Amino acid sequence: MVSAMENRKSPGLTTAIFIGLALGAAAGILLHYAVPEGKVRDVLLIDGIFYLIGNGFLRLMQMLVVPLVFCSLVCGSMSMGDTKKLGKIGVKTLGFYLATTALAITAAILTAQMINPGAGLDLSALETAQVTIGEKEGLADTLLAIIPVNPVRALADGDMLSIILFALIVGMILAGLGEAVQTVGNLFSQFNDVMMQMTVMVMKLAPYGVFCLTARTFSGIGFDAFLPLFKYMAGVMIALAIQGLVVYMAILKGFTGLSPVKFLKKFLPVMGFAFSTATSNATIPMSIDTLHRKMGVPRRISSFTIPLGATINMDGTAIMQGVAVVFASQAFGIHLSVADYLTVILTATLASVGTAGVPGVGLITLSMVFASVGLPVEAIALIMGIDRILDMSRTAVNITGDAVCTTVVAFQDGGVDRAVFENMEAGRDG
Repeated sequence: MVSAMENRKSPGLTTAIFIGLALGAAAGILLHYAVPEGKVRDVLLIDGIFYLIGNGFLRLMQMLVVPLVFCSLVCGSMSMGDTKKLGKIGVKTLGFYLATTALAITAAILTAQMINPGAGLDLSALETAQVTIGEKEGLADTLLAIIPVNPVRALADGDMLSIILFALIVGMILAGLGEAVQTVGNLFSQFNDVMMQMTVMVMKLAPYGVFCLTARTFSGIGFDAFLPLFKYMAGVMIALAIQGLVVYMAILKGFTGLSPVKFLKKFLPVMGFAFSTATSNATIPMSIDTLHRKMGVPRRISSFTIPLGATINMDGTAIMQGVAVVFASQAFGIHLSVADYLTVILTATLASVGTAGVPGVGLITLSMVFASVGLPVEAIALIMGIDRILDMSRTAVNITGDAVCTTVVAFQDGGVDRAVFENMEAGRDG
């Protein structure tokens, strides 16, 4: 009886993460408007406690990514055994990611055309920041970069595509050699179990990390910064909602028959975590764990599709880029033809391949998209000030797309445990 009462009183991890998210946003807004500038607010709280705890937790999550992904992929490809089966899953996954990215940016352009985010905008009223945009490598170099010259260096640098390729090769070789390398296979399996346990330990700190990350973000964003670009923000948010709640859920229902409502309820904590961190890479351990425990998706599939998606599936970023193109063309009075918009769709889709899943990377690839249709790169400076909140939102959409793809691919492979998916208590925290 006492134990049951204690369980009712203490919220589970899912609830705690959302409490941390809500309280963090409220605390950040309160600090921005109600607490005067000074050492207590800026040095002690924002750049002190919030920065230390928030980024400390983020680094703990990032610490898990490379060893977890590498070991999970080796174990997954080793257990899969059949190279043709692995290749089939890879082709399906890649096709899904590229198709949804093209759909996302198309929907974003159509949404922006209805809202007209840049029409009548007085550019002189906006404060613009200096923008420095790095150059993107060509497609051939991007493809070559997938092959690691030094696998150890790729692991050290967190080069996800190279890690994925190397891990798959190692796993397939171990599967081919069978009992002759059973000791090595057992080592990877046992270390994978260690990493999963470490993930559980780190996730207990999630509510505190989410609170501090969110509080620090909102403490630096005033509502005044949103007003001049409100229509642009609205366009991005509407397109993100369409992609996340309509397109993805229709794909899930159409290809698997599974309940979108149950999927969203179970995956919501991961979306909230992605929102607070604004980095797809940091959500990889939590996504794999949630899909396995709550959705019944085998790790041998999710350990391949989730890291790959965090690297190449940037639907939320593509949506921002689509709305930004319409915004910039209207704000600067530059007419874009149908051919220009088709170019934007193609460029943004290709630009998502090999893009790192880290905060703010969408602004870098946006320069490629702007250059492809002759829009001034200076326009990016207009949206930099409010990009952080949009970056948080589109990251949540990015990782949702990864999870939907993983579930669809696993279902078609016969790997989804439907009893686990249908059970709302499965994998419940707390």
